Amino acid sequence: MTQTEFIAPGAAAKIVQQGVTTWTLRMSSPGQLQPAHSDVPMRVERSQVPSIDLSRALYGAVGSHVCWTDRFTWSHETWEAWVQRESMGTWIATVQGTVAGFFELEAQPGGAVEIVLFGLLPQFYGRGLGGALLTACVEQAWRGGVDWGWPGAEPASYVYLRTSSLDHPHAMRNYHARGFETAEAETADKRIPDPRMAPWPLARDPRHLPASDR
Repeated sequence: MTQTEFIAPGAAAKIVQQGVTTWTLRMSSPGQLQPAHSDVPMRVERSQVPSIDLSRALYGAVGSHVCWTDRFTWSHETWEAWVQRESMGTWIATVQGTVAGFFELEAQPGGAVEIVLFGLLPQFYGRGLGGALLTACVEQAWRGGVDWGWPGAEPASYVYLRTSSLDHPHAMRNYHARGFETAEAETADKRIPDPRMAPWPLARDPRHLPASDR
């Protein structure tokens, strides 16, 4: 059940998504990683030139199908400040020259590394790439900001991420299979921009797609 709210004429529609469970997952040592591989050749490379347009396009292409909504209303200035941060990096996965997915990592004080975003484009679902990409993501995370060249970085002490029941239905399975453990869980109503207000019109509301279509 959801309830649609309109803040003001012309403002972005908001909904209250009831009963959203948010999990914080954590990996405390590199030895916890359980690698996965795919028979599909995939290249993973860090984006060396910060690009607002690229980051926004990746967020929309992946996130529109798994209810990522928080950045739909970001201004140009907010995007620019985000991609220019020295502590943050973006890695892009390609298959036969086509972007297949990406992930964002942020090195934080104390050696924590957060997997801020992680996902595949829909046309690459079901090909065994999710586990392989997450393996590459975690390996990069454990290298930490020191390896990325962030001046204030410390060696990685732990890797963590946050996900929710709005994410892809197989996301938690992938995270646990790679060795992440659930550190926290919370269920509450969440007020979010309407997922249908994606950068382009969606054929169906992503909250109601069956797992077979996601």
